[in-house]
Amino acid sequence: MRQTNEMRLVYSNFLAEMGKNKQEIVALEADLSSSMATNKLSDVLGKRYVNVGIMEQEMVGVAAGLSILGYKPYLHTFGPFASRRVFDQVFLSLGYAQLNATVIGSDAGVSAEMNGGTHMPFEDLGLMRLIPKARVYEVSDDIQFRAVLEETLRDTGLNYIRTIRKAPVAIYRGDEDFSKGYCILREGSDATIVASGIMVEQALLAADSLAKEGLAVQVMDLFRVKPIHADVRDLLVGSPVITAENHNRIGGLGSAICELVSASPNTPVYRVGVDESFGQVGQQAYLLEVYGLTAEKIAEQVRIALA
Repeated sequence: MRQTNEMRLVYSNFLAEMGKNKQEIVALEADLSSSMATNKLSDVLGKRYVNVGIMEQEMVGVAAGLSILGYKPYLHTFGPFASRRVFDQVFLSLGYAQLNATVIGSDAGVSAEMNGGTHMPFEDLGLMRLIPKARVYEVSDDIQFRAVLEETLRDTGLNYIRTIRKAPVAIYRGDEDFSKGYCILREGSDATIVASGIMVEQALLAADSLAKEGLAVQVMDLFRVKPIHADVRDLLVGSPVITAENHNRIGGLGSAICELVSASPNTPVYRVGVDESFGQVGQQAYLLEVYGLTAEKIAEQVRIALA
């Protein structure tokens, strides 16, 4: 298995590399420069790198003003502060105003670990999905994150990208096509596991264990949660679907899939995710167990679906 790069380095290196020649790129931070490895961007971007301090709502306002002036702002802070704390500002100043901006919400779900419940976003995907015309992503590894960031250079409008900060498990090689917002990682006709972010690894482990029981399970990494490509529905209908997300079961990936196949016969959906719980302090492996975000839990849901 290849060695992966830290997701925060993927982000900071992307801005440094692209910002040299693309004078429209602006990087905004809310006092988390060292946490996201963007603290050296001022050497490359100069005044196009701005640390606004712990004022996330102000950061969105600054981004809106810069977008009006023709810049392409990239905003970063931890997931709960990039979503629930600034939801009104993002909704109105960026979304409603139809401006161009990319919001990065890091420390997705249980990856916030020791920062605990106040910093542990289980609701950010649900909030951002509510903004009309917004594109919402949850990336699973460094190669995919880089591809999505490059896509934002070509896009107009509002993007939200959910990510961890540390080095992920390697999922991709680098020759994949990410243009449709999903990738099929395992083929199978008995059921489909749809996952995103760190849950893609758990989905693959679940599929491998089920294969030993004679079950052929398809695994889909649905990294663009909104808008979902038209092909996805056709790939899911007719057999059980199990969603797996490092997020509240309400509003995120599972809800998106339920909405997508709600009118389709013979397509029951079983959701693995955080169930009516707030975040807490703990290491990621422990939190995955506590919230039932494991390969074993996913495999159990597949067995229930096929029973």
